[in-house]
Amino acid sequence: TLPKPTLSAEPGSVITQGSPVTLRCQGNLEAQDYHLYEEKTPASWIMLIPQASRKKGQFPIRSIAGEHTGQYRCQYHGHTRWSEPSDPLELVMTGLYRKPTLSALPSPVVTPGGNVTLQCGSQVAFDGFILCKEGEDEHPPCLNSQPHARWSSHAVFSVGPVSPSRRWTYRCYGYYSQSPYVWSSPSDLLELRVPGAAETLNPSQNKSDSKDASHPQDYTVGNLIRMGMAGLVLVVLGILLFEAQHSQSPQ
Repeated sequence: TLPKPTLSAEPGSVITQGSPVTLRCQGNLEAQDYHLYEEKTPASWIMLIPQASRKKGQFPIRSIAGEHTGQYRCQYHGHTRWSEPSDPLELVMTGLYRKPTLSALPSPVVTPGGNVTLQCGSQVAFDGFILCKEGEDEHPPCLNSQPHARWSSHAVFSVGPVSPSRRWTYRCYGYYSQSPYVWSSPSDLLELRVPGAAETLNPSQNKSDSKDASHPQDYTVGNLIRMGMAGLVLVVLGILLFEAQHSQSPQ
């Protein structure tokens, strides 16, 4: 068999309901045709893709819906052989349910090297919650937590150890187990604050802050100089006044 291709999603594999997304299968130079298939259940939308796009390994979705979500693999055909299947790609749609809330317990301020508990809560009872880390990673890791009870309004995640060398930002989602690739709207962004992170992540900002912090001291020195000059002027005026009075006094 030929080497396995690479399957990717643009702009990403987690897409808001109704937004466009394109699945791309990239094989080697021998590739003449591509085949995309969804695991477990057949996906009829794939057969509606124009042949010209399929031969390029492009499978566009103009407006993502629940029927498009799932786990996909792809293969390409070269001459008389098929390639190995690609690694799986999970296509997720968000925005079908109301967003949950995400909080840090007991506080979003975390000591370097420490752990923190994040709680994802919702007014809607889900039977699964997802916590995703956002930031520098192209494919941010997600944690899946299925509550002990079948229907639950919250789930907890343990995060750490944290370090000041990078940002620690998270969002969470709720979902139902019968539709594991259809998630709620994302929670508001939660950023953990790690003491020392500012010095590591943005030294130029730090330099600016340091410069700003020195301004009060500069103002104090300037005030002292002005007060000294004013005092010297008063002394000189006092001496001149004394001499004028002394010269006018009778001998």
